[in-house]
Amino acid sequence: MRALLSHAPGGPETLRITDVSAPNPKAGELLVRVRAAAINFPDVLIIEDKYQFKPPRPFAPGGEIAGEVLAVGAGVTGWAPGDRLISVPGWGGLSEQMVIPAASAFRLPASRSFTDGAALLLTYATSIHALWDRGQLKAGETLLVLGAAGGVGLAAVELGKARGARVIAAVSSEEKAEAARAAGADSTVVYPPGPFEKDDRKALADLFKAAVGANGADVIYDPVGGGYSEPALRSIAWEGRYLVVGFPAGIPKLPLNLTLLKSCDVRGVFWGAFAARNPKANQAHVEELFALWDEGKISPKVSGTYPLERAGEAIAAMAARQVIGKLVVEIG
Repeated sequence: MRALLSHAPGGPETLRITDVSAPNPKAGELLVRVRAAAINFPDVLIIEDKYQFKPPRPFAPGGEIAGEVLAVGAGVTGWAPGDRLISVPGWGGLSEQMVIPAASAFRLPASRSFTDGAALLLTYATSIHALWDRGQLKAGETLLVLGAAGGVGLAAVELGKARGARVIAAVSSEEKAEAARAAGADSTVVYPPGPFEKDDRKALADLFKAAVGANGADVIYDPVGGGYSEPALRSIAWEGRYLVVGFPAGIPKLPLNLTLLKSCDVRGVFWGAFAARNPKANQAHVEELFALWDEGKISPKVSGTYPLERAGEAIAAMAARQVIGKLVVEIG
């Protein structure tokens, strides 16, 4: 079978299509024929050894998959060859076959394509955990979403509207603003590119404050980080909740006096750890996501598809932060 492997730390140009032996499922595992793998920002980091997990090489990136069961390992119940599934294995998805823990798999209905299924779990499960559990978002509150045209950003916009919130989408271009409005955002803010000096940060804070209104944002969803975080925090409401989701623009430094002045919380969001520690709650979230999908309240936006041979191009586009929604590699 074929896999796109990282043999040494580096960018997507270092990845190579390689013939490897098909794996065998051990106890508690499923052997999966991968039909589609979504590309996410961790794929950019993991091949450069900049992610919190560093798998032994050679390995295939691709942390989010859709596929069908080929074989089940000892002790696995409830799954059979031919069953369709989605999963977030963390890496390994850019290969024709892989093994995953059976506990990490969720059923993909026959009415949904493998391509759309691959684009659902990581971004929407992260966002529903962030907004429901960590942000405690309520109907009628104001939600400010940074990076609102990316995968997690669009998911947060849709889920915020499904919750009944007023959603302000902050993006880096008018094209991305259009995508956020199409996802249901009530209004948009187009912010300039960094880096930011002191005056730039003040101007950006004023931009965010004007967008959210005099009462501030009750919840701020930040998957961007860098120089955008402090200006966004300055627009938070009294007793607001600031959600730290990711930092592709760099790890921010926040002045803690702002949390005192606004009596606000800064809350981390680590969906993978939540799913591992509380699988029943995560299962309930995934079931709710499928229900919202059936109701038309959410819908993964796949803006581009690639064959396995060109998966490196998809990772490069993600690294350049050019992507609206999700990119998916179609494998079989």
